Amino acid sequence: MQYKFRSTSEEATADLGRELAAVLSAGDIVALDGDLGAGKTVFTKGFCEGAGVTSHVSSPTFNIVNEYQGGKVPVYHFDTYRLEGPDDFLDSGLDEYFDYEGICIIEWSSIIGDLLPGNAIRMFIRGVGNERDIEVVFDEDKFEEDKLSKLKAIFGRGDR
Repeated sequence: MQYKFRSTSEEATADLGRELAAVLSAGDIVALDGDLGAGKTVFTKGFCEGAGVTSHVSSPTFNIVNEYQGGKVPVYHFDTYRLEGPDDFLDSGLDEYFDYEGICIIEWSSIIGDLLPGNAIRMFIRGVGNERDIEVVFDEDKFEEDKLSKLKAIFGRGDR
């Protein structure tokens, strides 16, 4: 499936994250790509809030991954910007997080390329003035019917 829509504010981008958090569960992956300042971390902050995370959420630029506990499930927030490629990800053992009982959100996911599991929801966020164009792509065969219908409802609403 592929969806395209426009977010008209930071709050709308964060709201999208909150809505998605209500649907996803352990083992799910959100892969984010876009220019610097496009809204990847804003989306992630909204997602973590929607998942019940109460700790401060920031981009893990220098840590590579931040772990947020205390919500409905752990959220593992990656920033792969500083990695050289998929081998750095593998050599660091970061792929093991895909098997943990949490949700992975990966900023700059294109850097790790084909390592993303097939159930990843890929989001491309591009800045347009104060607005953001968002494209979402995922394989509908990787989701059970109930979750799939909720994903379609979230992403199929169009502009926000």
